[in-house]
Amino acid sequence: MGKIYVVASGKGGTGKTMFAVNFGAELAKAGCSVVLMDLDLGLRNLDLYFGLEDQVVYDVSDVLNGVCRIKQALIRDHRFPELYIMAASPERSDGYLTPLHMKVLAAKLRAEFDYVIIDAPSGLDDGIVLACAGADEAIIVVNPDYSSLRDADNLDREMVELGLETRHLVVNNVDMELVEAGYAPNLNEITGMLQPELAGVIHTDQNIRISTNLGVPIVLKDGTYIERNFRSIAGRITGEQRLEAE
Repeated sequence: MGKIYVVASGKGGTGKTMFAVNFGAELAKAGCSVVLMDLDLGLRNLDLYFGLEDQVVYDVSDVLNGVCRIKQALIRDHRFPELYIMAASPERSDGYLTPLHMKVLAAKLRAEFDYVIIDAPSGLDDGIVLACAGADEAIIVVNPDYSSLRDADNLDREMVELGLETRHLVVNNVDMELVEAGYAPNLNEITGMLQPELAGVIHTDQNIRISTNLGVPIVLKDGTYIERNFRSIAGRITGEQRLEAE
């Protein structure tokens, strides 16, 4: 049986989708079977980050509403051994979808894949409730600024109420010059403000932005410090031994 992670953020612009993409890609590189599901309904981006936007025919809403079978909505990324994506609906008109719909879909995907990664919508609304349904653990992505940390803390409290006991923290877009100059909170401040255990830090790097614009996960290139960092973060979160063997 597979494991399901929901990747979320308290506000937009933290790099949540970028992290979900490279987290899943790193697991797939290690030989795990992975499906990434975009639940940011109305703001579909996961397919763009993989460069697979031209291959989307059916989306997650079609699956949840019974318009198509699961396999029809899965898009294979042939750059990886076993990685698939399921795109979000381009229209946010799915208020009739319930957490029960997601739990049923999650159970079916869990039976077929080692890892299911759900890219949740940012913020606190009904979308996060839907995205968390069926998830085993959560990953909260934050930036090192106080508004992002406050929103992440509110999100974390909501996830506790939704029953997600295990939550991981990833701090993205860290500029050490700003931190050392006292213009951004340091890691001690961040971990003091938030309850989830710190899984890792991703430093500001223009190569990450370039890779997302090109639709190429940055971990596709082996041996870089960014790829090694993502591998370490993925290993801390999942405990996946195949990552250690890489």
